[in-house]
Amino acid sequence: MRKNGVMLHITSLPGPYGIGSMGQPARDFIDLLERNGQSIWQILPINPTGYGDSPYASNSTFAGNPYLIDLDQLAFDGLLQWHEFQHEQWYTYPDRVDFPILASKRMNILKTAAWRLLQNPPADYQRFLMANRDWLDDYALFMAIKQAHGGSAWQDWPQEYKVYDRKKTAEWTERFRNEVDMCKAIQFLFFRQWNAMKQYANDHHVEILGDIPIYVAMDSVDAWSHPELFLMDEQSNPTVVAAVPPDAFSAEGQLWGNPVYDWAYHKKTGYHWWIRRIQRMANLYDILRIDHFRGFDSFYTVETDAPNALHGTWRKGPGADLFREMKKAIGQQNIIAEDLGILTPSVEKMLEKVGYPGMKVLEFGLFANTTEGQEYLPFSYPVNSVGYAGTHDNDTIYGWFNGLSREDKEYVREYLDSWDDSKLNWKMLSTLLASPSDTTIVMVQDLLGLGSESRMNKPGELGSWQWRLTPGQLNEDTMRHLRYLTRVYRRLPEQRIDPRKKNVVDAEIESVTDVQG
Repeated sequence: MRKNGVMLHITSLPGPYGIGSMGQPARDFIDLLERNGQSIWQILPINPTGYGDSPYASNSTFAGNPYLIDLDQLAFDGLLQWHEFQHEQWYTYPDRVDFPILASKRMNILKTAAWRLLQNPPADYQRFLMANRDWLDDYALFMAIKQAHGGSAWQDWPQEYKVYDRKKTAEWTERFRNEVDMCKAIQFLFFRQWNAMKQYANDHHVEILGDIPIYVAMDSVDAWSHPELFLMDEQSNPTVVAAVPPDAFSAEGQLWGNPVYDWAYHKKTGYHWWIRRIQRMANLYDILRIDHFRGFDSFYTVETDAPNALHGTWRKGPGADLFREMKKAIGQQNIIAEDLGILTPSVEKMLEKVGYPGMKVLEFGLFANTTEGQEYLPFSYPVNSVGYAGTHDNDTIYGWFNGLSREDKEYVREYLDSWDDSKLNWKMLSTLLASPSDTTIVMVQDLLGLGSESRMNKPGELGSWQWRLTPGQLNEDTMRHLRYLTRVYRRLPEQRIDPRKKNVVDAEIESVTDVQG
């Protein structure tokens, strides 16, 4: 079942309102994928973004990001008037998401739509509230209290609200009733559009590969309303926080600052919260990628006041036990394990037990004069794996290549048999798609041959997550190049049905000029 897909977060779709959305921009992209034989659309987490605008630092593990709601669709639904949003200045630069502009303008417009929806709720609104009350009630209350206190983190709230008390939630909800109701209505609008977008993708033979972080943010409703899930004291203060030791990304490691799980408590509950989380995410996506999968085997923590991640402690996670219990409860799920980084024998053993495909990144293997990283060269890829040239955490192909030493550049050219650097991206993608991995994913930035200016994220630094396509930038010619490679390496949908079928016309080759360099 060889497949290829494209990675592009929803925020990076083109459009006039400052950020990609789940409306026509998403449908146009899905159509582009289908026309060109792509089976998968990989996106980043769709939860609301918090500090630093990172989709991996959300204030809720279950809620949807309101910024992704399509404004045109709200107007078609009669919940907005065109003049209420079409004449706003939504961005400073067309290829960047301007999050401060969104923060100052977007929510007020969405609240206008939510208010109109609440005047005459659709028939399925109450069903939505009932089906999601296990997370939605606390989330709406959390966001209402946060807004009442100037958006401050819950650790800085007055003591009355800082320590969650289920006996007081009804009183608090009445106190902030208007904002609570608005938040719930906006979540209804988000998931109505999400469900329509996903159905459109599936109807057009495109699977959505979604993503969940292993951790939740400290400033999240999950940490506030369920401190028992984490290593926290009686006043909901964390005793340690999550980090990553020094590695190739950072000499001082990465001080993530997330609360870490009390795995002894989770085991006592039969991993109820985690199973509920995986089940919900598996219902949202066709394929689910779990970030930092090695953290289930062991995880790195530092003191809450640590200035960096240099000095920490490794702790034992649940290992394969969590996934055995999950399989018993909800069956086998379509999961990809993000297993990048230093893998110990115990991590490898856990991965073998769960059987999920891991990830292989070609950029990690192309270095001269070293035996390290050979597992990232295509001849080493197992069939049960997902191959990438690079991910959203890596530089683009050209950004990465330009940063190499002269010796390493020469090795890259030799390995790829590529002597025209202007076609290096296509040679690298060709090598990737030819690999044994049954699934490969390519980034849009690499299809376009863009440099470091289009990098989606630089781990450990603020100011990421802003890049987006401009209208017409990803055109049919570029995608036909990709379709050509997808056909050559037997990854087209029709080739998976019957490899002997020859229903891809040879004329397609004529439209591709010197793809192989």
